[in-house]
Amino acid sequence: MSTVLPSAEAPAIVTIPPSAEQDRPRSLSTRSADDLLSVIGSAVGSFALVWLLYFEILPLNGVVGFLTCWFTAFLAMYAGVTALSHPRPVVVSRLMGAAVTGAALVVGFALVTVVVYTIAHGWHAVAHLNFFTHDMAGVGVQAPLNQGGIKHAIAGSLIQLVIAVAVSLPLGLGTAVFMTEIGGGFSKVVRTVVEAMTAVPDLLAGLFVYVTLIIGLGMQRNGLAAAIAISVTMTPIIARSAEVALRVVPGGLREAGLALGASHWQTVKRVVLPTARPGLATALILAMARGIGETAPLLIVSGASTFFNTNPLNQPMNALPLFIFQGARSGQPLQIERAFGAAIVLLFIVFVLFAITRFLARQRVGRS
Repeated sequence: MSTVLPSAEAPAIVTIPPSAEQDRPRSLSTRSADDLLSVIGSAVGSFALVWLLYFEILPLNGVVGFLTCWFTAFLAMYAGVTALSHPRPVVVSRLMGAAVTGAALVVGFALVTVVVYTIAHGWHAVAHLNFFTHDMAGVGVQAPLNQGGIKHAIAGSLIQLVIAVAVSLPLGLGTAVFMTEIGGGFSKVVRTVVEAMTAVPDLLAGLFVYVTLIIGLGMQRNGLAAAIAISVTMTPIIARSAEVALRVVPGGLREAGLALGASHWQTVKRVVLPTARPGLATALILAMARGIGETAPLLIVSGASTFFNTNPLNQPMNALPLFIFQGARSGQPLQIERAFGAAIVLLFIVFVLFAITRFLARQRVGRS
């Protein structure tokens, strides 16, 4: 009779691999049902509480005050609800997310309000074709909207902006390259001057051009003087924003270019600047938006005109910001409508310039 003894070897341990769902990382952008219900419940509860206290119990009124108290109460209630079932880091994270979202909503609401208000008050002027094809030569401030237009102001703004970009873009970009790629002790002085110029009021740029060119050199008030004044305000913006964009470029790319035998300037031209192209486009967009909306320098060096002029070297040249300023302060209802219509056109031009600049500066990925 034989006996089968069990094996002395230990049984093998079989490890079950986790499922695909367990290996998949959790998406940080999605909201769970708990988070959504917490937000909705806190918003509704804080609204009811603030409404009761603000309008029924306390002698208070006003929409802005109510919204401020509501948002404050919402943050407090949302933090308390979240703390019931989550640790402190989750509470702080959700609270900061709610605060940042609320700030973004305030900014978006302000932007939408300005755009809608401008379109509502200037739509009647924009609806007439002559508003884009005629100027205001010989047209009175009380003339109906089917007479006159802003063709002279549109042409003046575009011409002045092109000249200002042609002057400020090379200067600003060269200054940024100097501060980031050359450096040294003098670059700190240049950076300090650039940062100081970004905070200088625009009126001082107009005064500088007026004293230097118009009074000192005898130049007449024209589009070139206005473009130079605008370029004074645009150059430090381009330089400061471009410097930030160039500093973001990894240093390993510069080292790789130098290791391949390229010179310093070849590396800057072929590696650094193309890599920072989107950031440089953003710098140009910010400067163009600042320049095309300038009014204070134009009041001093441009000279108001009602006729169409495309020669920046001769005769005054009007622009959209100056036309808007004069129309808004005229006190005439029809002229105020023309001013709002010009503001709509200015918003559209800025949007088109943004789109074109971003399209030209986009990163082109080669096909594999």
